[in-house]
Formats: sequence, C-alpha cells, structure tokens
Amino acid sequence: MGMTMTQKILAAHAGLDKVEVGQLISAKLDIVLGNDITTPVAVNEFKKAGFDKVFDKDRVAIVLDHFVPNKDIKAAEQSKTCREFACSHCVSHFYDVGKMGIEHALLPEQGVVTAGDCIIGADSHTCTYGALGAFSTGVGSTDMAAGMATGMAWFKVPSAIRFHLSGKLPANCSGKDVILTIIGMIGVDGALYKSMEFTGDGAHSLSMDDRLCICNMAIEAGAKNGIFPVDDVTMQYLTGRSEREPVVYEADADAEYEKTIEIDLSAIVPVVACPHLPENTKPAAELHHIKVDQVVIGSCTNGRMEDMEAAYNILNGRKIADGIRCIIIPGTMQILRECVQRGWYTAFIDAGAVVSTPTCGPCLGGYMGILAAGERCIATTNRNFVGRMGHVKSEVYLASPHTAAASALTGYITEYKED
Repeated sequence: MGMTMTQKILAAHAGLDKVEVGQLISAKLDIVLGNDITTPVAVNEFKKAGFDKVFDKDRVAIVLDHFVPNKDIKAAEQSKTCREFACSHCVSHFYDVGKMGIEHALLPEQGVVTAGDCIIGADSHTCTYGALGAFSTGVGSTDMAAGMATGMAWFKVPSAIRFHLSGKLPANCSGKDVILTIIGMIGVDGALYKSMEFTGDGAHSLSMDDRLCICNMAIEAGAKNGIFPVDDVTMQYLTGRSEREPVVYEADADAEYEKTIEIDLSAIVPVVACPHLPENTKPAAELHHIKVDQVVIGSCTNGRMEDMEAAYNILNGRKIADGIRCIIIPGTMQILRECVQRGWYTAFIDAGAVVSTPTCGPCLGGYMGILAAGERCIATTNRNFVGRMGHVKSEVYLASPHTAAASALTGYITEYKED
C-alpha cells in the first residue's frame, strides 16, 4: 500500500523509506515556531532542561502577534522574554513591532516555510502551512522547547481523510465557506488526529489565500494537519519568496485513506458558524434576523489580501450601519502597507471602520475588540467557543469576509450578493 502526502513528508524527515498509520517516529524539523504567549513558556522549559543553544538560529521563528503593541504589563513582560531570548540566540526570524504580523499570515508571506517542510509551532493553527504542501502541526510549549534545542520532534503517523474537490466557487464565496461547510458536515472531531488531504480539480482552482484559510481551520475539525498538493498555484506563490528550495511530495496512486468525501465547490453557499461551535453551521441566508453589535475582519484565518479586497469591494463608498463597530485587521505589515497604497485604508475609514496594526487580539478575547455580556459579533476568525471573544454571555458568529462586510452595512447577518 502506498503513502499519502503527509506520510511521505514524515517518512523523509524520519529518514525512513516508509511509515505506516499509528507508527511512532522521530522526525527532523525545518521550522520551529512560537509567539508572544507560547514562547515565554517554552523559554522557561528550555532553560529548566539545561539547554544553552538553539539547534539552528535560522530555523527558529518567534512572532510577537497576540498582544503587540503590548496591551498591559503582563504582555510587556512576555514580549521582553521573547526579545531577550531571540537576541541571546541570534534568532534570524524574530518579528517585533514594525515587522510583526499574524504568524500564520507572516511566515508564508516571508518565505520562511515552504513545500515539503516538516514544521511544528506552539500554536494550534500552525496547520495553516499545509496549503504550501508542507506537514505542519501545532504542539505545546514543552515540545517547542525541545524542538528549538534538538531540531527534532516525535509524531504518531496519522491516518488520512481525502476531500475530493470539484467545480469552482461562486463569486460570493471563499475558502472560509468551504472549510465551514466541511466542519458542519463532519463535526469538530470528525478528523480527530487525522490528516485532511485536499485533492481534485476543485483544489487546483482555489487561490493560495483560500487554501491557507482552509488548512488554517483543519484543527477546528480536530485534524492533525491539512494539506494541499503542490501545483502551479503553489509554485507561483513560492517562486522568488521561499528562502529554501521547495520539495514536492505527491500521494501514491494507491495511498490508503479512511474515506473520501466529495465536495462540489460550485454548490457552496455563504455559511455562518453559529455559537458556540464551528460545526454549528447554517446558510447565511437563513440568519438575516440576527442583529450584531460588532464585525471583525482579520485573524490568521482571514487577514490576507484577498480578504481585504473582499471587504473593500463591499464597503467602498458605503456606510457601516449605525451602532456597529467594524474592526479591520490586515494580517501583516506588508498587507497593511498594500491597503494604504491602494487607497483601501482610507475607504475603510470613510465607511466607518477602524483599522488596526496586525494582531490576533480580538480573536482570543485579548484586546482590540472585547465583547460585553449579551453582545454579538460576526467575525472572520476561527473559533466561537463560549467566552472566546469576551464575556461568557456574548456570542461569536464565524463567517467569510464577504458575509462579515455585508453584515457591517446592515447591522444584521447578511449574505453578500453582487450588485
């Protein structure tokens, strides 16, 4: 029996000809990632274990993105720990104020991660990089500490579910609608410790931003990782960007999958995940009666250029409804700069929105958009658990940038339809 893409990458990094589902392996790492919340914990474990150097200063990435610029003393102390560690170990990929971005938007943009990589990150949405044809997964801070010191990590080889995509998305839909639809089908534990492998002509029709969004939320289905095949779209994205030569792995024709799920992209409609789980999805058209107080467009899921473009196309020349707080957060400083250069930043302000520097802030209920009791937010973020964005009696509805921006104009959950 052949191997899946994920199994091939793991086998190569373990120095093995073949791996099997359930096998425990020790694999070499290409990148070890941490942020301003998880890195301080990893630094403490690193020191407790007696490590005195990182395995490769060019293979460790530390991104300050959750509470930067620092929101309070605790955040400042955490960032200080990161800065001191990065400086003392000459970490090449250290991103602070002025260079920071949301980690899972920033690392692909900067070419830090590439096709064929084996990547761990002390953040659950590290699975994002599967969009580039890499194996990437989230780990705890202790595993991050060990990875920084040794350049190795252990894995149990996951089984895989194949999602065969056909057709093309309608104009008012995006990758967010695809992954929310899938999670609604299989549930938040439907791919528990499995690889979600996306194949088919439909997969090739998706933009890189769509793929990054889809893989980002693989964890919301319980998956170990999500992954797309490397194709012309991937190589066009990586060319001139990737700091290392991409390595292309392809699934064997006889690779074994637990099951195959067929998805017709042309049948996708704008959907919203209602409180309090990402699996609680409903068509946006059925939710027009739900009033919202806040709109957030951004996060590691939907803070990229195509997301900003969708927001601009809908908000430009229009006004956000009275009483609605609309917060737009470009994923990186480069994306923010591009929005300024294109005049989108001004259009957002003229529409009545505020634009933030890159941050994860509101997604995890940190800052830049906390909800009070009884308030509702429609957001392009990835989780809508109880209390995720503030008070335990607040509500978060997950949606695409199209749906979120359209809702900002009406004050109610609104399916976007082109004029």
